[in-house]
Amino acid sequence: MKSIISIVGVILVLIIGFNSTFIVNERNQAIVTQFGKPIGDPVTEPGLHFKIPFIQVVQYFDRRFLEWDGDANQIINKDETLIFVDTFARWQITDPLQFFLRLRDERNAQSRLDDILDGETRNAVASNELLDLVRSTNREPEVTDEYLEEFDVLEEISVGRDAIERVVLERANERVSDLGIRILDFRFKRVNYSREVQQNVFERMISERNRIADQFKSEGEGEARAIIGDKERDLAQIRSEARREAQEIRGRADAEATRIYAEAFNRNRQTRELYEFIRTMEAFEKTMDDNTTVILSTDGDFFRFLQRYNP
Repeated sequence: MKSIISIVGVILVLIIGFNSTFIVNERNQAIVTQFGKPIGDPVTEPGLHFKIPFIQVVQYFDRRFLEWDGDANQIINKDETLIFVDTFARWQITDPLQFFLRLRDERNAQSRLDDILDGETRNAVASNELLDLVRSTNREPEVTDEYLEEFDVLEEISVGRDAIERVVLERANERVSDLGIRILDFRFKRVNYSREVQQNVFERMISERNRIADQFKSEGEGEARAIIGDKERDLAQIRSEARREAQEIRGRADAEATRIYAEAFNRNRQTRELYEFIRTMEAFEKTMDDNTTVILSTDGDFFRFLQRYNP
């Protein structure tokens, strides 16, 4: 009987000891509540801590950076253009006691952040133009090809994306200052035209690029015509000079041949007769073929030469 009582006593001591201590690690912070009301200061230091067993309850809260992912919304901006905006943020519980009193848990905190950040996002988008939501600086575009210089001119922005994000962050932090949390960062995840507007934008982009392509094509065709014209002019000049040189060579050759013929003709009577015979035979060869029938007169040169050299 005594052993049973001892065992029960040990178990009760263990249960009481277990319920009178709690551990806070590096990732968490905690508050102690009694009958639903917070008791004492928040516990932010990691280690072993004590409480009244069964009466006091420990509420743990994450002390790390927490994620908020906003809903993608369609919002009308200052340009009166319907755009698609998706955002995200990071936040942290800085005062667990105030957080517990105002929000109780992270689910309620996320819901409250939805209202605050979505509302500030709508206000910021409605107050700024699309260029300011997309770009951050008035940078000079980097042009890799000279022919693109006239097309790569960026319009200047007055605010910029980074500045708009900072405004949303500041205003949202003002609204959560009494909730025991702090928003650490806010960013636009995605900014795009809505589906209703995208098709018109794509058509304008295609039209603009087609205009640029037509201009390049027109300039290229003009350059091609100029190159072809220069080529034809140079080719005609080369051909003209070649014909002139060929005629000069042919004239010199004919003159030389005439000189040689004249010398041979004037050398002696026998040579002259041979020359006349050769020239006559050449004429005979050019004027007749195998199917030609020739009637020669006894007074003609052909008959005379044939009779002389074919006795």
